[in-house]
Amino acid sequence: MTIRKLYRFENAHIVRHCTSRRCSRSLHGHSYKVELLFGAASLDRGQMVYDFGLTKGMIKDFIDSFDHAITLWSGDDPAYLRDMKRWSERWVELPVNPSAEQFARTIFLLVDRVLKQTVMVNGEKEVVLEGVIVHETETGYAHATAEDAYDSTMGPTDLGTIHFSQRVQEEWRDPRMFEKLLAGERFVNPDSV
Repeated sequence: MTIRKLYRFENAHIVRHCTSRRCSRSLHGHSYKVELLFGAASLDRGQMVYDFGLTKGMIKDFIDSFDHAITLWSGDDPAYLRDMKRWSERWVELPVNPSAEQFARTIFLLVDRVLKQTVMVNGEKEVVLEGVIVHETETGYAHATAEDAYDSTMGPTDLGTIHFSQRVQEEWRDPRMFEKLLAGERFVNPDSV
């Protein structure tokens, strides 16, 4: 069975080297919608695939990192990166160009890692992230699966190459959550939320 959780955020970016001049040479923003598709072959004690309340913690914080922020590509011009970081408190720097496709891959990698490092306490069994859909506009979206997310020909898969601004980290429930995720720390779902 598959369930879907929807998130929204506002974000600005430039997608270098794309065909559209406006997109590749001008800072612009989108009202993104992100769908997370969770699946499991069985239901937990509450007869759910995964309690939606559990997605309001780390998963929501990681997605919210992109809200009212600028997403930068580490391969961009160093002067541009320096200036954007100087004038914006909220930014995320990715090792990939911030296209809808790479947002979908990046969010997949983050959420998948959270799930894999979470100790389930309500009888959840083999809950997996089946896909991430990132709607960049009302008419266009990118859909990433595990195969896409972990395909190194599409870009780096090492979460350690992602950088969140200090302000973004300060706004998380646990400002050290990314550090803990990278270190392989286990996270325990609460008995009740």
